[in-house]
Amino acid sequence: MRSASEEPVPLHEEFIYCCGAATHVLKCGPWKDLSKDESKNLPRLLFMIIPGNPGLAGYYRTFIQALYCGLNQQYPVWVVSHAGHCKPPSGMEMIEDTDIKELEDVFGLNGQVEHKLNFIKKNVSKDIKLVLIAHSIGCYITLEMMKRASELQVLRSVLLFPTIERMAQSPQGKLMTPLLCKLRYILYMPVYLLSFLPEGVKASLVRFALRGMKTCDESSITTSVNLFSVDCIANILYMASQEMMKVVERDSTTIKQNLKKLIFYYGTGDSWCPQNYYDEIKMDFPDGDIRLCEKGLRHAFVLDASKEMAAMITDWLKDDLTKL
Repeated sequence: MRSASEEPVPLHEEFIYCCGAATHVLKCGPWKDLSKDESKNLPRLLFMIIPGNPGLAGYYRTFIQALYCGLNQQYPVWVVSHAGHCKPPSGMEMIEDTDIKELEDVFGLNGQVEHKLNFIKKNVSKDIKLVLIAHSIGCYITLEMMKRASELQVLRSVLLFPTIERMAQSPQGKLMTPLLCKLRYILYMPVYLLSFLPEGVKASLVRFALRGMKTCDESSITTSVNLFSVDCIANILYMASQEMMKVVERDSTTIKQNLKKLIFYYGTGDSWCPQNYYDEIKMDFPDGDIRLCEKGLRHAFVLDASKEMAAMITDWLKDDLTKL
């Protein structure tokens, strides 16, 4: 293993429909199609990122590039946006124009789980093992994926800053639940008005909002401009409102069944999953690989610590990879 390199790496970008919803996919490495079972050139392993919320793939651009380099460019690293969180390119609608409705509520929390399973089913060969790296609500989605599709060949699931229980009771949840569940529609009008601003002005507003950070990933600024789309914001806030209502009890049964495959990484000052959540899960699963951040990384690590996180993950997984 070597540390993430600064050299340019192959990055392929796609906008597709998955479950009838616009989906942004970033693929790191030369492999663009992993669905053909008969191909002799398929890698043995795919690293797939399940994002937090907002679930825009662009936030993880630097992260997947650093992870790909840290893995000596041996394995593909993909990130799949949440359904409807990306701003589709010109000529593409947010929802596919078809009479066939694949999923009743693709933008909801349950829909996002099925969206990821559908993507894997259609785009990844059954012969390829998976390392699922999930962030925030992506950790809840990942546990649900493992529960619903036990046939998936999951080698490891890395759960970063996992919001897998009592979201509405967390410090941040107590602040955000009234806004997300009752007042989110009020936010649509200012977003609609801001959407008419020139792209350069939008980027300047994002830089101003993130001015408190010493260093901020440039790709995060570019990606955040998508948040000036009413359609994107509506889907993001709708999913978030469901998180507050549905992410209540930790799924200890699924965790117990898959404990040897899971790595948990909690923050010390995380207002979405506070340290007492770490203390409790550590007590309930003393044999689990459950870690507490010692580096002071923020919940939204993609804003300023993507390379640092990628380096840690490659180190955690080196023993698993040598056994392949």
